Amino acid sequence: KRMEKPLETIDQLKNQGNPLAYVGDVVGTGSSRKSATNSVLWHMGDDIPHIPNKRDGGFVLGGKIAPIFFNTMEDAGALPIECDVTKMKTGDVIVVHPYEGKVTSDATGEVLTEFSLATEVILDEVQAGGRIPLIIGRGLTDRAREVLGMAPSDVFRRPEAREESTKGFTLAQKIVGKACGVAGIRPGTYCEPRMTTVGSQDTTGPMTRDELKELACLGFSADLVMQSFCHTAAYPKPVDIDTQHTLPDFIQTRGGVALRPGDGIIHSWLNRMLLPDTVGTGGDSHTRFPIGISFPAGSGLVAFAAAIGVMPLDMPESVLVRFKGEMQPGITLRDLVNAIPYAAIQRGLLTVAKEGKKNVFSGRILEIEGLPNLKVEQAFEISDASAERSAGGCTIRLGPEPIKEYITSNITMLKWMISEGYGDARTISRRISAMEEWLADPVLMEPDADAEYAEIIEIDLNEIKEPLLACPNDPDDVKPLSEVMNTKIDEVFIGSCMTNIGH
Repeated sequence: KRMEKPLETIDQLKNQGNPLAYVGDVVGTGSSRKSATNSVLWHMGDDIPHIPNKRDGGFVLGGKIAPIFFNTMEDAGALPIECDVTKMKTGDVIVVHPYEGKVTSDATGEVLTEFSLATEVILDEVQAGGRIPLIIGRGLTDRAREVLGMAPSDVFRRPEAREESTKGFTLAQKIVGKACGVAGIRPGTYCEPRMTTVGSQDTTGPMTRDELKELACLGFSADLVMQSFCHTAAYPKPVDIDTQHTLPDFIQTRGGVALRPGDGIIHSWLNRMLLPDTVGTGGDSHTRFPIGISFPAGSGLVAFAAAIGVMPLDMPESVLVRFKGEMQPGITLRDLVNAIPYAAIQRGLLTVAKEGKKNVFSGRILEIEGLPNLKVEQAFEISDASAERSAGGCTIRLGPEPIKEYITSNITMLKWMISEGYGDARTISRRISAMEEWLADPVLMEPDADAEYAEIIEIDLNEIKEPLLACPNDPDDVKPLSEVMNTKIDEVFIGSCMTNIGH
C-alpha cells in the first residue's frame, strides 16, 4: 500500500518532538540497502558532529527484516529490531525498552510487543555509531592492552559463548570455519571469516569508494576484489559516465580487478574468479556463490571486507533442502528454483501474506544437496534465488567433476584478461596460481552426517510433473501451471541476473 504524502507526515511527527522509528511488516527487501539506509536515516537519524551529509542512529522495527538491510542498519549505528508490529500504526507514540526486550504504548503503558535482540553486542554498536567503528575501536583497544600486558577491557560487551555441541557441522559451518582457522562455526557464534573474494558493482560502487576513503584504505587486504560496471552500462547518466572513468583506477591502484563497461553482469564474472570452499561477499543481494559461500552486504560492509580482509558475522542457522529422484520431462532449473518455496508453503514453513509473514529461510543459510552433477552455471541459478528467499547465504553441494571443469575454464579466461590489459595483473595472477593449486589436489568439503539444521525440507523430483510459476509480483507466491492456466498475459520482460544463458 502506497503511503500518501510521506514527507509531510514525517514533518508533522517530527514537530511533536520525539525521534521517529521506521516500522513495517517486511522491511528492507529492495535494493540498494545502503541507499535505503541512508534515506531512512536522512529523515529519522541523527547528525554526526563535524561530518556533513551523513547520519547515524534511528530505530527500525519489522516483522521480518532482510539480512542485508539489517546488517547495513547495524553498520550505520541504528537499532534494528525484529518483532510483531501488528499493534503499531503511523502516529503512535511508543517506548522502546532495549534492555527489557519490549515496546510499550506511551499513552497507556500497554505492552505492544516483546522481542529479543539479535545480539547484546548490538547495543555497543549503537553507542559506537555503528558496527564498523566498534570493531575497529575494540580491536585497537584489545591490541594496545595486549602490548601493555593488560587484561582485555570490560568496557565492551563480548559475544556470548555458545554451548559446546558434540554434533557435526554443516557444509556452510565448515566453510566458514575454514575461513576462521577452526573446524567449524556453530550457529549464533560471532566470527570474522577471512574474505577470499569481494565484489562491488557500479550503482553502489561510488558509496563503497566513499567508505574505503573513510577507512583510509590504500591497498586491499582481501585476496581478490572485483569492480563491475554492469548496472549502468546500457543507459548511463552523466554521473554514471564519470564513475566509469574514475572508479577503475581507484580500484586497480589498491590491487583490485576492474572490469569495463559492457563486459557484463557482476555475477557472471565474479563466479569465474571463485575458489572452492572459501568465503566472500559482494555489494549486490544476488552475490550468491555457487561454490563456497558468500554473505552479501551493503556498501559499507563491502568496503570493510575489502580493506580489512575479514567480515563480521553472527553465524546463522541452516535450513537443508534435499532433492531426490530424477527431473521429469519438460521440467527446467527454474522449476527447481520455485520448488523450494512451494515445498515450504506446503509444509506451512512459508506464507505469502506480508502481515504476520512466516519465512523459514529468512536470515538463515540455505544449504542444498541432491544435485551433484549440475554445471556450476546451473548451480548459480539455484543459489542466486536464495536472495528471493531472504536467506543470509547459500551453499550447493556439487561433485568434483563440474567444479574441476569450471575452474579449468576460468584459468583460461583469467589468463586472457591479463593478455587484454585488465588489472590488477598481480591479483589475477595470484588467483590463477590458487586455482591451479586446487586443481592439483581437488578435495571438496562435505557436511557431517550428524549435522544439525533448523529445518530439513525434502523435495522429490519425481513428483514435479508440471512447471511451477512465481505469480506477480511475489517470488514466494508459487503455484503449479495448472492453477494459473488461461490467465491473460499483459506484459513480458525477458532478461534477468537470475537465469543462466541456457534458457
